[in-house]
Amino acid sequence: MADAFPTAHNHVFLGEGHEKNERRTWLVIWLCGAMMIAEIVGGLLFGSIALVADGLHMSTHAGALLLAALAYTYARKRAGDPDCSFGTGKFGDLAGFTSAIILAMIALLIAYESVSRLFAPVAIQFAEAIPIACLGLAVNIASAWLLSGGGHHHGHGHSHAHEGHDHDQARHISTEAGTVVLEVFEDGVPPRFRLRAETGPALKEQATLVETVRADGTRQLFAMQDQGGYLESVDQIPEPHAFTASVRIGQRDYPVVFEEHEHAHESAGRDNNMRAAVVHVMADAAVSVLVITGLVLARTFGWLWMDPLAGIIGAAVIASWSYGLIRDTGAIPLDMNPDRGMAERMRATVETDGDRLTDLHLWRLGPGHLGAILSVATQRQRGPEYYQSLLRRFRSLSHVTVEVQHR
Repeated sequence: MADAFPTAHNHVFLGEGHEKNERRTWLVIWLCGAMMIAEIVGGLLFGSIALVADGLHMSTHAGALLLAALAYTYARKRAGDPDCSFGTGKFGDLAGFTSAIILAMIALLIAYESVSRLFAPVAIQFAEAIPIACLGLAVNIASAWLLSGGGHHHGHGHSHAHEGHDHDQARHISTEAGTVVLEVFEDGVPPRFRLRAETGPALKEQATLVETVRADGTRQLFAMQDQGGYLESVDQIPEPHAFTASVRIGQRDYPVVFEEHEHAHESAGRDNNMRAAVVHVMADAAVSVLVITGLVLARTFGWLWMDPLAGIIGAAVIASWSYGLIRDTGAIPLDMNPDRGMAERMRATVETDGDRLTDLHLWRLGPGHLGAILSVATQRQRGPEYYQSLLRRFRSLSHVTVEVQHR
């Protein structure tokens, strides 16, 4: 048994932009804290219980963000702790799960209070309540703007964590007769080589071949056929598309290198700690919009039931968001498979040449980082380094252990 990627042994599996997200979260906490103090002090000085209540509500908002900030700080400071077998990348997911539970409890409290007010309406001080709700909405918009990096999309996860293949650009080859372009074409069709002349005379299929040489020394010749304007290989290109392609034109060979990278599904790269912080802010903003709408309608038409109805709708929205967070973050501490599609593609990659994948465990180590343990049965004299070359196309794999069983 051997680890396929020994360079990953530092076990630091924090997400991209970890420190930036940490600073943004602390900045929003200071904003919410200042707003909270101003509302509570102002409410006590001017005798406004509504202002005091909103200040206390802002304290719960700041508390939830504090949980996210502390998770970022702890994960960063303990990233190299040897007691953490696979690093501290999951700490943000644990904080996100806890935050989601708190969000669900807030939804229940809002729903309970709203239903109570439907059956027992209370007098509403519209002159105070509406400006406070507008102020809360403004703070939430500012918080969301800060968390997103001042208007720039921070991508709640690893910037490369998407599903699918990431091929190199077409290869431009300078020849004696001009420039030709070689590419792997597979848009909706089986993958084949395409070769065309960019400058110089058209290519002839009889005088053109492409030969691939893979990391294990395997060679394959591809005959070309004329498709009108370009040549296309008769045979399909087997996975993975990582090899040196030698283009033979006449009596000359022109080698070019192709590499293929594949990333996990977006959910495997998502920063759930930042996602939880943003959901808290967005939930608060959504409730503020609903409250403002309900208050305005209640004051204009005398529909006092609109205020609690807005609360019930807001509770339902928050509950829906919290459920999504609980579902996604709860699966991570249980080491559930984060990307079944990627696991199947890993299996197909390992088994392309008659080997058999007898065991595969795939789990998330942190935002944009996956770990894997594989057991491979083979009749050939191959070691872990062979499967290392096969699996390097999966860029999200940060810690891979391979066991080879010789049959």
